[in-house]
Amino acid sequence: MAFAFQNRVPKVFVFFFYCFFFNCGSVFAQSSPAFACDVSKNATFASFRFCDTSLGFSARVADLVSRLSLQEKILFLVDGAGSVSRLGIPKYEWWSEALHGVSYVGPGTHFSNVVPGATSFPQVILTAASFNTSLFEAIGKVVSTEARAMYNVGLAGLTFWSPNINIFRDPRWGRGQETPGEDPLLSSKYGVGYVQGLQQRDDGDRDRLKVAACCKHYTAYDVDNWKGTDRYHFNAVVTQQDMDDTFQPPFKSCVIDGNVASVMCSYNQVNGKPTCADPDLLAGVIRGQWKLNGYIVSDCDSVDVFYKTQHYTKTPEEAAAKAILAGLDLNCGSFLGQHTEAAVKAGLLNESAIDNAVSNNFATLMRLGFFDGDPSKQLYGNLGPKDVCTQEHQELAREAARQGIVLLKNTAGSLPLSPTAIKSLAVIGPNADVTKTMIGNYEGTPCKYTSPLQGLTASVATTYVPGCSNVACATAQVDDAKSIAETADATVLVVGADQSIEAESRDRVNILLPGQQQLLITEVANVSKGPVILVIMSGGGMDVSFAKSNDKITSILWVGYPGEAGGAAMADIIFGYYNPSGRLPMTWYPQAYVDKVPMTNMNMRPDPSNGYPGRTYRFYTGETVFKFGDGLSYTQFSHKLVKAPQLVSIPLEEQHICYSSNCKSVNAVEETCQNLEFDVHLRVKNMGRMTGSHTVFLFSSPPSVHNSPQKHLVGFEKLYMDGQTDALVRFKVDICKDLTVVDEVGGRKIALGNHTLHVGSLTHFFAVRI
Repeated sequence: MAFAFQNRVPKVFVFFFYCFFFNCGSVFAQSSPAFACDVSKNATFASFRFCDTSLGFSARVADLVSRLSLQEKILFLVDGAGSVSRLGIPKYEWWSEALHGVSYVGPGTHFSNVVPGATSFPQVILTAASFNTSLFEAIGKVVSTEARAMYNVGLAGLTFWSPNINIFRDPRWGRGQETPGEDPLLSSKYGVGYVQGLQQRDDGDRDRLKVAACCKHYTAYDVDNWKGTDRYHFNAVVTQQDMDDTFQPPFKSCVIDGNVASVMCSYNQVNGKPTCADPDLLAGVIRGQWKLNGYIVSDCDSVDVFYKTQHYTKTPEEAAAKAILAGLDLNCGSFLGQHTEAAVKAGLLNESAIDNAVSNNFATLMRLGFFDGDPSKQLYGNLGPKDVCTQEHQELAREAARQGIVLLKNTAGSLPLSPTAIKSLAVIGPNADVTKTMIGNYEGTPCKYTSPLQGLTASVATTYVPGCSNVACATAQVDDAKSIAETADATVLVVGADQSIEAESRDRVNILLPGQQQLLITEVANVSKGPVILVIMSGGGMDVSFAKSNDKITSILWVGYPGEAGGAAMADIIFGYYNPSGRLPMTWYPQAYVDKVPMTNMNMRPDPSNGYPGRTYRFYTGETVFKFGDGLSYTQFSHKLVKAPQLVSIPLEEQHICYSSNCKSVNAVEETCQNLEFDVHLRVKNMGRMTGSHTVFLFSSPPSVHNSPQKHLVGFEKLYMDGQTDALVRFKVDICKDLTVVDEVGGRKIALGNHTLHVGSLTHFFAVRI
């Protein structure tokens, strides 16, 4: 999907431009899926070794590659892969998306009268707020089932470029909504869970894939377009320490623990090199150290970008050669299709490097069954339109939103509202009756929508005025809003952002509520007769200090972009049908933070010499509006420590230098790390009468060595508990995996000295000694 202006507009917009001319959405008749080795059409295909399912993938791939000319191989280096009819290989489109449901972004997927919509789950940032790893996987499983069902009727591919696991480092980033938040452990667990849900087959065959996931955007990518700096020109200057303890861990987990089928390199440069042309990052780390079993794909047109926009090479042939030699296997776009043959003829590239790239691509398609003949005779061949938007899938979308929604403020007696006592409810705000806003970006057509107003109206009588014509409203219709709030038993204000405020290629300049929303909220709260519930719909955090400190605003809920069932989930929580349990996956900063911190400063750690306060809860030293992990419940939970060590001893060889020197840390090497773990047991009790879920966070504060984090998340566990019951929670803490710090050159170290564990208000001190 390469167009000349691609590097100036988001991929999403380019895709819609493409669809305007090529009619992506107008697919009316059911068609058949793309697949190779169709022996029913040509019996000779059965004689090809690459069509022989009894052979191993490597033998089949080698046979296929040996049959192709150079020009034919190049057809398979781009997302719109060409056909080789003499071998029974049809065209295949690699670019499909499934960030939080099967998406119409990307030319590989379409909706039609056969499948008019798919289940649209909450945007990722809200799902991450559930801190529920089993939910992450359950959503992935539903999405892959619907994707396979759509593939079987010719409406989708098998390769999906999701999830986005970049760290949400700065609150202004327009794509933070797509990510699991600011914490490397949560992002890693989300990535692994979602990937396994997408990829793992019901027959347990680990070599084969249900659909192929892709972890993106590798790496240190989190600036889109801020004050004249865009992602196509940005050089992210990142220390080795920050790379290894913040930006890389989610990708490492995705590849090693999730066994993801693909990684996508990003547009930006890292320390002067485009990520898609960096052999250390691609061939060295992803393929070499982490042993990726799959393919590496470029973000769309990023090879074109590093040639034309970043001027990293003098000729397009050099750009093609550099990308392939760095380890890139597939180009989203047409650049490698246009320039690779010339690169070979110029002696910049050997055909064997192209063989390696297309072999990785073919191996992925073989693991998906693409070369196994008729899909209807394979494991998922019976899936079809009946398996999309099922009642069960739609209920999971509602449950995911309920689990993620975060209660940030709740004056005693405010929430939940009683559906019998409330006779009239004022519903106000620019997001109070929205539908599409609820699903965020990289979206598909949902099965149906339940807006906030519809959700609330299902329980009580409502009166609605928007108060603002849109989220950026220059003028608020305050009088209309005040008049209904003055007489209502309670008022719900639904405000926040949408894709006009934060999106791909659109970073925020400030983190205040847009337009005249603050004025609207304050004026309405001042005259309201009953409780005032402020609901914030957004991907990133907002400086709502004014509402936090206003006694007239009795409750604050953050609902992210809550998906197709968002309005129903909101009402479930507001009326107490469901006890809120979401926790913030990112820090909410005051406006003063973004006034003084440039978005382009990639340093995670604070610098007292120039007043730089650092980033994320792990390093940030300043004031917050709400903290990472904040979130209230309608009941109270207590924690009691049952088991934890007082001392952990690190075994070292007899001649180790630390026996004669005062070492502050030791290297976390394999011989030291074997069986180096301990248990932490906690007794958790639901003190109230209401059933609810509770996330137990285990944080650790290491000694102050190597600019270590002030604290970091070691583990989390989500419990579902009846009122007045208790449960035992067990954490197994691996010293070298969970408690190490990264030193200044990227090495993992076991910090010696006094460590602190935190669970809620509990603290436990223990020593690590040699």
